[in-house]
Amino acid sequence: MRYLLLFIWLWFTAIGAASDEDITHCGPTNTALFAQLGEELAFRNQHEIPFPLDFQVNHGEWVDIPVEGEQPARAFWVKPEVASTKYLLVFHEWWGLNDYVLQESERLFEALGEKVNVLALDLYDGKVATKREEAAKFMKEAPESRIMAILSGAKAFAGEGATFGTIGWCYGGGWSLRATLAMGDAAEACVLYYGMPVSEVEELKKLEAPVLGIFAREDKWVNTEVVKQFESNMEAAGKELTVSNYEADHAFANPSSPRYTAVAAQDANKKSLAFLKQHFVYR
Repeated sequence: MRYLLLFIWLWFTAIGAASDEDITHCGPTNTALFAQLGEELAFRNQHEIPFPLDFQVNHGEWVDIPVEGEQPARAFWVKPEVASTKYLLVFHEWWGLNDYVLQESERLFEALGEKVNVLALDLYDGKVATKREEAAKFMKEAPESRIMAILSGAKAFAGEGATFGTIGWCYGGGWSLRATLAMGDAAEACVLYYGMPVSEVEELKKLEAPVLGIFAREDKWVNTEVVKQFESNMEAAGKELTVSNYEADHAFANPSSPRYTAVAAQDANKKSLAFLKQHFVYR
């Protein structure tokens, strides 16, 4: 495992390679390399099987997102009664778009005053894992080109003049940041929960929105060294980053996980909501 981690660390700390190209064309990305970790037994074992949730849809609905030249994508859409051009894009963990993420989408909708559209994107095209091996397989097999196409479809779905906030956890945390890059000047806020950040300074210079990073000090992969490097890279890029570190482990904010740490999760949630309200909802 140490050789794979060393390889990944070297890629994460490399700066400037293919800096003028699109993020899908600059070699292995943070999300691609993070997906490779699914091959490691220790990484898989860090993710306990989620507790089942008794979730009933209250506000949202399933919709198809047209994707140019490809099959439509699925999304769970929670929309306000009064039409809004603000869209919060929600990115699931490596398990897929499961009941926990649907529940979080509705909770975020309510917590943000039912003023914004919440759009939870399905990056696995309908596949949801209930076992670690399934999650690792789905994460590894999700083509980045397909996910980037889904992001383009989501932007078109929201319509001209739409603005975006993003939030994601674990695998989805990395995609939250990449989605903020993909949305360009339509992006207004990004919340990243213990996901592997983009490392290339030249890419980070393209950010048009502030970032809130929520991290766990006991996380063995998105660890304190990775977080410090991210802070350094964001400073070098001249971009706004707020970091909150917690004495907790990976997935501490997921109430369906045995690693759930209530005090840390509640504090992180409070900061996330305040950040989204300041930079996105009431901007």
